[in-house]
Amino acid sequence: MATPTLFAQLRAVLQLTNTEIQVAETRVAQARTDAVRTELTQNAANGRERAAAIESELRDLGGLPDIVGPLVGRTLALFKTLAEQAQPFDEALLGDLALEHQLVSRSKYIKALATADSERSVVQLADRLVRAHSATVEWLETVLAEEALGGPVALRRTPLQAAAGGAVKIVNAPATWSARGIDRALDVARSTPNRLSELLGRGAHAGDIAARTLSASRDAALEAAEDVVREEGVDGVADAIHSARSAAGVLDADELPIDDYESLNVAEAVAAIKDSSDPKELRTILAFEEAHKNRHGVVSATQTRLAAIAGSIIAVD
Repeated sequence: MATPTLFAQLRAVLQLTNTEIQVAETRVAQARTDAVRTELTQNAANGRERAAAIESELRDLGGLPDIVGPLVGRTLALFKTLAEQAQPFDEALLGDLALEHQLVSRSKYIKALATADSERSVVQLADRLVRAHSATVEWLETVLAEEALGGPVALRRTPLQAAAGGAVKIVNAPATWSARGIDRALDVARSTPNRLSELLGRGAHAGDIAARTLSASRDAALEAAEDVVREEGVDGVADAIHSARSAAGVLDADELPIDDYESLNVAEAVAAIKDSSDPKELRTILAFEEAHKNRHGVVSATQTRLAAIAGSIIAVD
């Protein structure tokens, strides 16, 4: 006869699994590629299979079907999703990781309880749960490592998460900037709307200007601002602007870390990417490629290389 503790732990894991399902379905909207979107969709489907298997074991052990559990799990996941919109992206991922670690630990505990109660089918289920959640832990740790190397590859930030992350960086930034350099940079940026208004006043088509001129003016303003503050000797600010330009994929071709990058075909670009071990360089190439030619083979190779570097960083010898 199964102990009350085993029943309680199975019900707890069932509730957490329903939370995990809702989280996976929510993350689908943040998938960066179709491959990641397919993986997350499959994760949600696998979670539903695991939930059904846990419910089956509870019934076989004489427990009552859990009607409230799925609703509670999904409600908790909804609150989690809403709350994390005010968090930096890495904190949201750490929350997902904490959920998976708890599922791994509880599954191992269930295995021990089931072994003591001689419930072989529950032992087998626990082994299945441990394998599944351990794999998810490894995946999330890799995504976090990718985030640390310059930004999420598998998942995109929501707008609110991006704003929260930016706010954290601003709060932690050292107050050592040259007032004169920043004023000049702001003057350059402020002139952009005036130029746009002037063009509109000449009778040009507003739709074309909104689509082309605004983007070009923004990029030119950032480049000019970087030049201004670097001339003032404020390298920290200039580096920050350069990083923003790099992340947006608006660097000039001669600023890219791979020589003559624009002249490379897919095979040559992929070969150069595989030879790189610098995450920042790879992020720069990825942003530039996505903003320009957006060749699937190059984008995929860059993401794969970044994931490999992230995996090697978190590997334990």
